[in-house]
Amino acid sequence: MEMLEPRAHPPSSPSAPSWLGAKEAVPAKTEAKSKALKAKKAVLKGVHSHKKKKIRTSPTFRRPKTLRLRRQPKYPRKSAPRRNKLDHYAIIKFPLTTESAMKKIEDNNTLVFIVDVKANKHQIKQAVKKLYDIDVAKVNTLIRPDGEKKAYVRLAPDYDALDVANKIGII
Repeated sequence: MEMLEPRAHPPSSPSAPSWLGAKEAVPAKTEAKSKALKAKKAVLKGVHSHKKKKIRTSPTFRRPKTLRLRRQPKYPRKSAPRRNKLDHYAIIKFPLTTESAMKKIEDNNTLVFIVDVKANKHQIKQAVKKLYDIDVAKVNTLIRPDGEKKAYVRLAPDYDALDVANKIGII
């Protein structure tokens, strides 16, 4: 039986080369001390940088604009959103059934309504669309001498104002 020779440099020995995986022989304490001394030297030396002074171009002093943060409320100031007072039923009060309104229905394919004074043309158009399921071409409005708002609602060509008036119950 043959005897094997022991290795010349086992990896755990202090004299093993670094490529075998052995750590450097410098202990951590001396390394930390040298680091601290370096820091001390730097602090003692100080920073001697020359700061350039900003050139003032105006004799008036303006306060610098500071950071203004958004409000971060702890609780909402309103517990519930406001109810919309101008819903579709409040916008259109009633249809007009006067002689001139009937003439508009027959000749101009136009329905005439009394509407809320605060309602605008877009709101009137949407309300008529929702309540009567008809397409509106355009809306003309005027405020009558008694303070009410009158709306002339011109229907789209594919709708007949006479049929719609019958369905609503004007005629």
